[in-house]
Amino acid sequence: MTATTPISPTPLPSASAAVSFGEAFRFWLKLGFISFGGPAGQIAIMHTELVERRRWISEKRFLHALNYCMLLPGPEAQQLATYIGWLMHRTRGGIVAGALFVLPSLFILIALSWVYLRFGDVPWVAGFFYGIKPAVTALVLHAAHRIGTRALKNGWMWGIAAAAFVAIFAFNTPFPAIVLAAALIGHFGARWAPGVFALGGGHGAARHDYGPALIDDDTPTPPHARFSRRHLVKVLAVGLGLWFAAMAVLLATQGVHGTLTQMGWFFTKAAMLTFGGAYAVLPYVYQGAVERHQWLSGTQMIDGLALGETTPGPLIMVVAFVGFVGGWIHQVLGPDAVFAGAALAATVVTFFTFLPSFVFVLAGGPAIEATHGKLGFTAPLSAITAAVVGVIVNLALFFAYHVLWPQGFGGRFDLAASTITVAATIALFRFNVGVLPLIAVCGLIGVALRFFQISGGS
Repeated sequence: MTATTPISPTPLPSASAAVSFGEAFRFWLKLGFISFGGPAGQIAIMHTELVERRRWISEKRFLHALNYCMLLPGPEAQQLATYIGWLMHRTRGGIVAGALFVLPSLFILIALSWVYLRFGDVPWVAGFFYGIKPAVTALVLHAAHRIGTRALKNGWMWGIAAAAFVAIFAFNTPFPAIVLAAALIGHFGARWAPGVFALGGGHGAARHDYGPALIDDDTPTPPHARFSRRHLVKVLAVGLGLWFAAMAVLLATQGVHGTLTQMGWFFTKAAMLTFGGAYAVLPYVYQGAVERHQWLSGTQMIDGLALGETTPGPLIMVVAFVGFVGGWIHQVLGPDAVFAGAALAATVVTFFTFLPSFVFVLAGGPAIEATHGKLGFTAPLSAITAAVVGVIVNLALFFAYHVLWPQGFGGRFDLAASTITVAATIALFRFNVGVLPLIAVCGLIGVALRFFQISGGS
């Protein structure tokens, strides 16, 4: 019986059949265009394709890699793709897998951002964005619930979430300070009550046997994936070298206070704080991008999140929209190259946001491959995740305020927007409607309302 590519998990390919770099490249490229559904959906797609269908990696090794990526700041699905690509085809495989997970989304977001800024005042475009703002509010609230059900397993975790909410809502505490405080609580609290801060559930609860895999449970770690100080120093040197080289170019061309320089430094810091997913770091991005640097408005931030929800790739790619709008408004390459400057700003932001993820995986992967047991240091992550819930609830209230009272509390209450918000919330919580259908329907409702207002006023 000859080995063939299976069309279902039942027929299994030969575990000894090597996967060529070209075949892997084509898969990672395809994944970059179909990776909708946020990290949960993206991880599910990779599990179906790599563990169940193609049998490139066993479930145990897949989950082991995922557990490590869950401990890192940054988009865990993109880091997981980088890890598996690196495990299969060395450093170039990891870079290709991680880059192709991001690049399609970057190009799509640049195009959509241009449409948004160029044609945002066209009635049907304005109506569409009017309709999706309430949907985004419901999505953020649903994200808080989804993360909360996993993270808030006891009263202590509820207390951390509540304290984080009060800190950012009432005292405008910077998000990095909240993350640091939560990590310290988890670190010291675990010594007193380990069970309180243990990660709940996890990704390894249910395991299945799908047959032999190319990288199986007992497959020896390939030579390139074994830990060595030389490899670690090399990866760190290259990563830091790329960062310093890019920053040096920006300093030379833009100066310390140039928009692109400030974006590079700000999103480097943001990349280190992306614990708990993109929704967790959005308050920090809002504090810096909207309030401090004024690269875009609060309303534009909501619109950008909506665009990020409708494109493949990690949701943190919303930072590309922030960069594009900021580069457009500040004309970073001058008034004669507005689009080029905005596209460059989006690219700069994406580079500084994702560079740490590649360094974390390529530097730390060999140490993780050295053991297939449980990972330590999960208590700080548990506390951080609990704090993230409170921060996301604050973000939902922020969005709701801008959507329901567009002119502030002194202005009128938007009844139509509130109705769409309630309907979208019910659709998510009660009927588990997907993100793309929800945004599409809400956008069409917004278009209909806008044209109804125009025809009614004429």
